[in-house]
Amino acid sequence: MAKMIFVNLPVADVAKSTAFYEALGMTKDPRFSNEQASSMQWSDEIVFMLLDKPFFQTFTPLPMADPKNSIQVLISLTMDGRAELDALVDKAVAAGGTADASPPQDLGFMYSRDFADPDGNGFGLVYMDMAKAQEMFGDAGPASAG
Repeated sequence: MAKMIFVNLPVADVAKSTAFYEALGMTKDPRFSNEQASSMQWSDEIVFMLLDKPFFQTFTPLPMADPKNSIQVLISLTMDGRAELDALVDKAVAAGGTADASPPQDLGFMYSRDFADPDGNGFGLVYMDMAKAQEMFGDAGPASAG
């Protein structure tokens, strides 16, 4: 079986959040969805579980952070190109999210932008041109350039 990641996100309104993630191109898996949760497929290995806040709270005794006022995690996703990355940010904004809490970064070999869903959960999108990275940094890679 392939290794998978399930990202559990607390949301205020499961139906509204489901519509947001569908607008980004994710597919709802009805087998694992109900009024308390929506299972949203990003890829074969990555699933976002949108859980209403009371249901989310049953998984941990710790208090939930409000992602509109604090950050606990930034979910980073790779994209296949700059145009695809920009299009996803545009879709997020059109569906009720916010874009670019941090300024977009263009490092020549890497391009990134961010958005937040309506609940404030943050996503960082990254496109890396590996050929340009190889040109710029050789076999050492970008991490050794500092």
